[in-house]
Formats: sequence, C-alpha cells, structure tokens
Amino acid sequence: MSTAEQQPHETSEVPSDALLGPADIRELAAVLGVRPTKQKGQNFVIDANTVRRIVRTAEVRPDDVVVEVGPGLGSLTLALLEAADRVTAVEIDDILAAALPATIEARMPHKKDRFALVHSDAMLVTELPGPAPTALVANLPYNVAVPVLLTMLDRFPSIERTLVMVQSEVADRLAARPGNKVYGVPSVKAAWYADVKRAGAIGRNVFWPAPNVDSGLVSLVRRSEPVKTTASKAEVFAVVDAAFAQRRKGLRAALAGWAGSAAAAEQALTAAGISPLARGESLTVEQFAAIAEHKPAVGRPAL
Repeated sequence: MSTAEQQPHETSEVPSDALLGPADIRELAAVLGVRPTKQKGQNFVIDANTVRRIVRTAEVRPDDVVVEVGPGLGSLTLALLEAADRVTAVEIDDILAAALPATIEARMPHKKDRFALVHSDAMLVTELPGPAPTALVANLPYNVAVPVLLTMLDRFPSIERTLVMVQSEVADRLAARPGNKVYGVPSVKAAWYADVKRAGAIGRNVFWPAPNVDSGLVSLVRRSEPVKTTASKAEVFAVVDAAFAQRRKGLRAALAGWAGSAAAAEQALTAAGISPLARGESLTVEQFAAIAEHKPAVGRPAL
C-alpha cells in the first residue's frame, strides 16, 4: 500500500485535544531542546489518527496493562492511556524520560496515576512496576527493534498481545513463513513465542523527521501452548543461529560447527526426520526444536 493510499485513512478522524499533533510535537521538542537523531533511531509520530489506528489494531482493552518501549514525546503513550487501564513506558533518553510525566499530567491529568515511567534501556529491564503487563505496543527504533522485541517477550511472559511498528523490511522478516526468501532468524525466534503476522503499513509522512524507509505494523499473539520440545530455548536458538549463519549451505554443512562435524550434523538431522540437504529457510520452529533434541553428545557443552 502506498503512502498516498494510506494517508486518507490515517487522517479521517478528528483528533482529541489530549493527543499530540504536529505543532504540539515540534513545540514540545523546541522547549526541551530535542532534535531527533538517527543514532537513537528517533522518528516521532506526529499524526494523532495514526496513533489511534495503532491502538485499535493492537486491540487494546480497558483492562489491559500496556508496556510501551521508546515513548519519545508521548504521542502513542497518550493514545494508549486513552484506551488501557495502565501504561508503563520504558525510555532510555534522559531528556525525554524527564519530560514525559509532565506531558501526561498536562494533557491527561485524570490518567496520571495510571501511568508509570521506567528510565532505562529496554534491553536491561528485568522487572516493571505495578501489575504484570498484558500487552506490548511500541514504535521501535529500527536499529534495535528485533532484539528489544524478543527480549521483552522472553522476560515478560504475561504479555499476551504485541503490536510493534518497525521498518517495513523488518516487519516482513518477522512475519515471514518457511520458504519465503526473507524468512530467517527473526522469523523463527518470533515464532517460538507467538503467532506472527503483518498488521498494516504506515506512511513516512506521519513521522518527524520523515524516515527514508517505510514502516510496518506487526502483530504477535503469544502461543497458547509453547513449542513442544525437550530442548531448551537456548538450545533451539543455537541451531537457528547456526543454520542461518551460512544460509546458502545445506544443513549438513551449515550445522557442522554446531554438531561437531558434518557427519554428526547429518546424524542429528536424520534422527529429527529432516533431509541433510534441506536449508534453514525451509524449516519451521518445531523442526529446529527437533534438531536441537538430537544434538550429538560430542557437541554438547560439558556440565
């Protein structure tokens, strides 16, 4: 879908006074002396109807406890507070973290007690204040989107539903199915936790500054049952990493280092019911788990 096609949909509603518009964002940034930087992957959403669309697509409910990573100046945060019971925002930037509570109090004072701020790098957060989060909704910086997403899903198993806005190519990779040319490590690892699908496209013109890439929404609904395997997540992910490190090679060769030798890799693959000539891009997360279960003893680390 092109930007031109999306824009009418994204601006068809009348924004609430509580939400931030383009002038509000620029004024707030000027007061704070904030200039968005590529280094931090900062692209602020300046369209109130786009954040409302994100909240709708995320299916945020009145009883949800939402965690947001990288709230920036608070555009999406305010829309989430409008719909959810509680919102906890994780922000690494010193200036943005210091300013956000005041923005919430000024624009949505009746919700200020339902908001919490964690001033930290999301990759370092191991616990969150208040009730356990039930949803994750975030506009993730392009350079750290996948590790942040996977880390949050791993550390907070109470998160049932996730909607993230990421670079369009990253969205494609996360939602790719086996056999797709962009299917890879992010696709398999995301599938370990959730059922993943593309949930829409976002045009460049709703950001300030406008990025030089398109964005996409990705929906992740946590699996009702974990992948059935006797292997640990770490053991399965080790197979995934090895398989895609040399993705042009068949698995017999690609997994030689992981298994200890090409012959040992073939043994594990055969035991798992997978052709040694298959490539990683053709396998489901369940098949990677089956391979992990049959890792030869020689390749296992000593206890």
